[in-house]
Amino acid sequence: MKAAVQGRIVAAHGRHYVVESDGGTRLTCFPRAKRSEYACGDSVGIELTASDQGRIVELGERRTLLYRSDAFRQKLIAANATLVVAVVATDPPFSDELLARTLMAAEAGGLGTLIVLNKVDLADRLDAAREQLQPYRALGHEVIELAAKRDASPLAAALAGQTAVLVGQSGMGKSTLINALVPGARAATAEISQALASGRHTTTHTTLYPVDTHSAIIDSPGLQTFGLAHLQRHELEAAFREFRPYTGACRFRDCNHRSEPDCAIRAALAEGRVQARRLELFWRLCDELAFAGTRRDGGGADRRSSPN
Repeated sequence: MKAAVQGRIVAAHGRHYVVESDGGTRLTCFPRAKRSEYACGDSVGIELTASDQGRIVELGERRTLLYRSDAFRQKLIAANATLVVAVVATDPPFSDELLARTLMAAEAGGLGTLIVLNKVDLADRLDAAREQLQPYRALGHEVIELAAKRDASPLAAALAGQTAVLVGQSGMGKSTLINALVPGARAATAEISQALASGRHTTTHTTLYPVDTHSAIIDSPGLQTFGLAHLQRHELEAAFREFRPYTGACRFRDCNHRSEPDCAIRAALAEGRVQARRLELFWRLCDELAFAGTRRDGGGADRRSSPN
């Protein structure tokens, strides 16, 4: 058995990976076990099985991990990123709840956050999009506005020194941003698609693009849902920035902020310092956590992990 080669996963599709070795060689790799726990951005050790192929046998230090989960399974998105860039657009309309869940997952995972409002050149939708984002600005989230097809430079400065993962719905313009920010991204995508040739789903892989020696961008497939079943109850509550001033102020330590007396969160709601839609989202997420816990305790959940 040959000695392990160290490298980084630069593309992931199911159990099929492209690993760039520390020496700059790209290898098509598979995990050793049937279950795979690797993500794009992971540092790994591989055993060569051919000159251009290998088997992943060890996982290096993982500083951060962005992933989503529900009662049935989890989907790894990116490892060792430092910043989550939530990409939304004036058109098509974006999901406020998906944006909220993405930001919560990022903060719970110890990553920085940034919101990009793309397609601001579509003036007839701009005011509505800005209004939809205003509550996030009020919570302290940075929002960068741009039109990726014209000029992506407003984002470039924010990504310096970062390993940023772009997350968003389909149609928000993530691919356009990648092509604008990373010279040669189209060529790299074609190369990776050929290496990952596995049928009609080859365009759905997660890909890491080095920008310079200190920066990289990870492009992820478009999302429609973002489950947070992996969070603990206290982590979920802490992910709501507007709740933090009232943490521990309720009469009951295990207050669910629904109908309990002397609830500080509901008092803040009555005073307009917490929005009703945000509290309703919190209740919905708590219900999802409870359902996931029931599935786990009952042994009925299929906890398969897919690192794409």
